[in-house]
Amino acid sequence: MSASIGKVLLTHEQIVDRCEELGTIISRDYQDKNLVIVGLLNGSVPFLAELVKHISLPLRFDFVRAKSYCGTTMRGKLELVHDLDLDIHGQDVLVVDDILDSGQTMSCIATMMEEKGAKSVRTCCLLMKPDVKKDYEVHLDYCGFEIPNEFVIGFGLDYDELYRNLPYIGVLKLD
Repeated sequence: MSASIGKVLLTHEQIVDRCEELGTIISRDYQDKNLVIVGLLNGSVPFLAELVKHISLPLRFDFVRAKSYCGTTMRGKLELVHDLDLDIHGQDVLVVDDILDSGQTMSCIATMMEEKGAKSVRTCCLLMKPDVKKDYEVHLDYCGFEIPNEFVIGFGLDYDELYRNLPYIGVLKLD
């Protein structure tokens, strides 16, 4: 079975414009706070890199890596592969991911940040699917775009680790 791009859902320009808007809002919300951004590897990297360009505050960032997908299907359990290097105790944490679909990863990581003693934990995703809150309690504080319930690739999102480098978001087409 081969894979390709069925259609472009969001252009690079749309993504950059939305990151600028989110950066302005986040800068306002975190003014006079100790902001630590926690990115979820690998998918959040392009979004996080674009987003932080538009945040006009001093900040630190670190990464965690969790696996929950195999191909196009969700695994039952979240596996933490890499934990934080920074001490976030007493810090204001913003967890950043590429997509919120089942809510499993964001829910688990946000809880983990609270358990590590974060002063506050908020969440930010580039994309959100409409059926997200069925299985996990997740509050998304900052959202780039709500998208249809399709498997998407590009701008960090992958299919078997491919297509992350696309500068746009496309719908996966399996042949």
